[in-house]
Amino acid sequence: MLGDSIRTIYMSRMTENLVILRKKLKLTQAELAKRVGIGRQTLMDIENKKRPMTWNVFMSLFGVFRENEDTNSLLVFYSISTKELTKFITNS
Repeated sequence: MLGDSIRTIYMSRMTENLVILRKKLKLTQAELAKRVGIGRQTLMDIENKKRPMTWNVFMSLFGVFRENEDTNSLLVFYSISTKELTKFITNS
């Protein structure tokens, strides 16, 4: 199980790199928001650090970015995708 402090680290890393990851997929805020099941305004607020990311949103974004080879590589580069997280997801 991942503790709250570890989850916060992953969510922070995703927030810091969210715009880069979204642009790498050539998606608008509206398109990415629709894919992960949130409103465009919510995604915009997360990107602008006006709203904290939830764990459910993190996991949805993680799933979208893992599907693409380029963004999956960036997840590893930015230490968002780690062995620890992969093990957690596999065992869940």
